[in-house]
Amino acid sequence: DECGLVNVNEVGVANDLKSAVVFVGIVGDDTQRKKAEAKLKKERTYFQQLMARELVLRYTPKIKFRVDDSIEAGNRVLEIIDELEAERE
Repeated sequence: DECGLVNVNEVGVANDLKSAVVFVGIVGDDTQRKKAEAKLKKERTYFQQLMARELVLRYTPKIKFRVDDSIEAGNRVLEIIDELEAERE
């Protein structure tokens, strides 16, 4: 796919419910990651409109997307552990 695989890892909402940060993981090569980031930024207002239809709040939270590399970092740590174990054998 042109944008890779995008998943939502976490959502943080401000105490006043006026803003939210959506932490997303993007699986794919650098080109796919850049396209996914650009697409999320471009479609931010569309996602806010979807939320406005579903949520019963005085204000619809303003969304900001942040790329979360924690899953990739965790996978890299597991790869290193596997490599070290393979060297021991």
